[in-house]
Amino acid sequence: MLLVSGETMSGRLEQIWLKRARRGVMDPVEEATLVAGKGVEDSANFGSYRQVTIISLERWLDMMAQLGADVDPSARRAELLVSGVDLEGSRGRLLEIGSCVLRVGGETKPCERMDEAYMGLRDVMTAQWGGGAWAEVLRGGAIRVADPVLWQRDLFSVASGS
Repeated sequence: MLLVSGETMSGRLEQIWLKRARRGVMDPVEEATLVAGKGVEDSANFGSYRQVTIISLERWLDMMAQLGADVDPSARRAELLVSGVDLEGSRGRLLEIGSCVLRVGGETKPCERMDEAYMGLRDVMTAQWGGGAWAEVLRGGAIRVADPVLWQRDLFSVASGS
């Protein structure tokens, strides 16, 4: 569903990766657990300031088209790949993934490792939040590939737990 004058934009969780270690291999998994205030359980970033990193499938495919490349999105080293939601400019917004709620803290800037994956990738990622976003987990729980992903419109419902 697209965003149309106040409607909620919704999408899908396309992929989950766990980081074995910082700079380590990204393991694809079908499900994971998000822990409030901590991040993705069993991932190297667990407990860090940037609890969860997220990239957009549509933005990734656009960048690959710009480069004429076919690099797997795991090269970005984000933990979650979502489709159907635009991450650009989403700082402070609440994102529901399954029964979990995340608050976007900001843009994830691409590092030099992106050029190790494909020369020129880092430059292409600098526009339109191509590096994705980072978020904190407000309400944790299990997430699974294919879970619905949508922007939450009502901040009060999360604060009150309803």
